[in-house]
Amino acid sequence: MLFKLNSKYSPAGSQPDAIKKLVEGVRNKEKDQVLLGVTGSGKTFTMANIIKDLEMPALVMAPNKILSAQLYEEFKEFFPDNAVEYFVSYYDYYRPEAYIPQKGLYIEKEASVNDTIDQLRHKATRSLMERKDVIIIASVSCIYGIGSHEAYRDLIFNLGVGEKVSVPAILRQCTSLGYVVADDFSRGTMKSRGNYFWIGPSHIADRAWRVAIEKNVIQEIVEIDPLTRKVFQKMEKVSIFPNSHHITPEYSLGKAIKDIEDELAAYLPALYSKGEVAAAQRLEERVRYDIAQLKANGFCQGIENYSRFFTGRKEGDHPPTLFEYFPKPFVLFVDESHVSVPQVSGMSKGDAARKNVLIEHGFRMPSARDNRPMKFEEWDNMRPETIFVSATPGEFEKENGKVVEQLVRPTGLLDPICEVRPTANQIEDALKEVDKIIAKNERVLMLTLTKKTAESLSDYLSSKGYKIAYMHGDQTTIERIQKLYDFRKGTIDIIVGINLLREGIDIPECSLVCIFEADQEGFLRTASTLIQMIGRAARNENGRVILYADRESGAMKNALAETKRRRQIQEEYNLEHGITPKTIKKEISEAFAPFLANIKDKKAIKPEWMKMKESQRAKEIKKLDKEMKKAAQEMDFEKAAELRDQKNALLSLDQFKDV
Repeated sequence: MLFKLNSKYSPAGSQPDAIKKLVEGVRNKEKDQVLLGVTGSGKTFTMANIIKDLEMPALVMAPNKILSAQLYEEFKEFFPDNAVEYFVSYYDYYRPEAYIPQKGLYIEKEASVNDTIDQLRHKATRSLMERKDVIIIASVSCIYGIGSHEAYRDLIFNLGVGEKVSVPAILRQCTSLGYVVADDFSRGTMKSRGNYFWIGPSHIADRAWRVAIEKNVIQEIVEIDPLTRKVFQKMEKVSIFPNSHHITPEYSLGKAIKDIEDELAAYLPALYSKGEVAAAQRLEERVRYDIAQLKANGFCQGIENYSRFFTGRKEGDHPPTLFEYFPKPFVLFVDESHVSVPQVSGMSKGDAARKNVLIEHGFRMPSARDNRPMKFEEWDNMRPETIFVSATPGEFEKENGKVVEQLVRPTGLLDPICEVRPTANQIEDALKEVDKIIAKNERVLMLTLTKKTAESLSDYLSSKGYKIAYMHGDQTTIERIQKLYDFRKGTIDIIVGINLLREGIDIPECSLVCIFEADQEGFLRTASTLIQMIGRAARNENGRVILYADRESGAMKNALAETKRRRQIQEEYNLEHGITPKTIKKEISEAFAPFLANIKDKKAIKPEWMKMKESQRAKEIKKLDKEMKKAAQEMDFEKAAELRDQKNALLSLDQFKDV
């Protein structure tokens, strides 16, 4: 058995039938299937059982980092003996290169890469090349180019005990893979001391491989803690993978440079012929400088804009992405597909609009267009057998795929009771209900239509003494995760938001959802959106939803009718099987814990760090680094290791800034 599912539960309710139908569909090469699962029906557990039965690698795409984190945590629990990996954007902060012609304003690209997420991405691609039992949890950013998988695979080399080697040759080979020589040892660095060669492999944090060499023969390979020198295991052979997904073999560099020079020579006359003299001169100066840097260092700022030449793709070809790293066959799950599918469609369009302006004004050559995410049509053609997962599938999924319904919850929980009330005195009316909910130690979610309304409501409720939090898009991901954590614990009783909490977040403590301006037709009040909002109260046996409206819009009628249909199906099942609905019991754990897997002591995370500004965290990191090195010099390795874990924990928190 390739995948070993760890769970004390067996499929129940609608799950067995859904699992059987979807597994048969994949085996029969049905490219599009839809798992229409109501909130709380165990869609993730169903996906896990499908993977177990299919015995093939799986890619699970989610629309954002928070849902990816939640799925990663759940799949790690389901498959502790298999390779469950995490692949999302590794940018802490990202501001793309852009030009605003109306203001004559050029904006340089600015970005910072999070080392922990980069390590997890390398761990993911390494697993894909070494194992079959792989499940990758990814955000939609996995459709962006990451470098040729052929070049990545070709550059891997092995070191084994008894093998004849020379240290200079190993250093040269590792340098070509992006590793750098450093005394301050960390992931992606290497050094040689006496008869020993050390390397911090790209996929492991706080571990190093030490290779003992005598008379040009490898005597021993061990995995150690580079700070304390503690030996974790002896190894007969290790594989050295590139330290970047964008590494290019030396033989390709010269050809790439020639191709860049050829494109420049062909494109400059076109700019001059249009009278764009300044743009032509600006472009030539930039590209000539980039070429000089490539010849000298093999790298230049903005090298990704020349990615087509380094990957060997033709003009207009789709970029190499994570999809190409997967062994065949594999299965794709698109979680919350009603959100993820439109994201795939929109990414390349926004990227192309920005690139076209840069090219038109001489900041980039036309080849920069090929540094992009996949277009929807490319993704649609490349993806394998796919299962779209949602409580409210979009038109694309329903039109193209066989729909398998999972409307019965094993817990017996019913879709919440929905009630429409007039908008007159709606806040006072809602607060009467809120007081009853808080008295039962349950939570309330209030959803408004506009940011201004949410802010005003938050201020008003706070002035009344309610424990409230307002969640909005300007907050960092870590701030939102922390608020959800406090909401579940009861530190916060009410969360006010717009649409941040519609899909995928498990909050079983929430028993009341108040939807204001429910009759206002539009993007935030479609039938699909309302069903998702109603679903936030579906994990609690006392779940209720109040929709404040002065009329029943078409979207409201459809949402209420579908909710009633699903509730009746569950009631009939409960009656037939003698089930009494019970609130889902789910352990309260901080959703960001999976990202800190490399930190042995999770207690290293201090609560006050959550409230620190970026500048304060930077100072604290420097302080911890200084104390760590001092402790190491004084041979107090236990203290040094503790300080290192604290430093890494603090560094890891930066990854939750929104991209």
